[in-house]
Amino acid sequence: MTVPDFAARPQLSEDVARLVRRRIFDGSYPAGEYIRLDQLAVELGISVTPVREALFALRAEGLLDQQPRRGFVVLPVTSRDIADVANLQAHVGGELAARAAGAVTDEQVRELAAIQEALEAAYARDDDEAATRLNHDFHRAINVAADSPKLAQLMSLITRYAPESVFPTIAGWPAQSTDHHRRLLAALAAHDESMAREVMSEHLAAGAEPLIAHLLTRGVVR
Repeated sequence: MTVPDFAARPQLSEDVARLVRRRIFDGSYPAGEYIRLDQLAVELGISVTPVREALFALRAEGLLDQQPRRGFVVLPVTSRDIADVANLQAHVGGELAARAAGAVTDEQVRELAAIQEALEAAYARDDDEAATRLNHDFHRAINVAADSPKLAQLMSLITRYAPESVFPTIAGWPAQSTDHHRRLLAALAAHDESMAREVMSEHLAAGAEPLIAHLLTRGVVR
């Protein structure tokens, strides 16, 4: 199991939460397994404080539960959980995309196109880590262009429940995502708010079914 270098990073608790969240969704931490705070801190080479903060954050998200004298246990994830998150993302993300279409500048469209080009290159060389980062950057740039910080903040909270790092590994998803992103770029460039909303909503909702199927095969969801 590859462990990133946490030693010199700021905001360690967020990094730890991201790592544990990824391990839950890739099956490394199955439902019912206990996560030992001290062991994880030793593994990552950091103090227990950011690990504790991360595990409490994941408990608030409903991914972990805290058992007296036993620590934090991984809770099961259901297909309904995944579908609910995708539907909520589709609604909020569609609204953000529509607002972005009405406000986006030519420079922002060029930046989005450059991110998309880099994302497609990452897909082509099977660089899942880069693809995950660039996909996040693409969606974040749209949310910034929407100039609706509270709505964007809500979207950021919802996205924590979606295992972004899994999507590049799902058969057929990179091609489908690329098609959606290109159509979305065209809608943004044309300042077509209705089309931007429709495409983004379709894009975010479409991920639920293949994600559930992918996680079922790995025993992550029930």
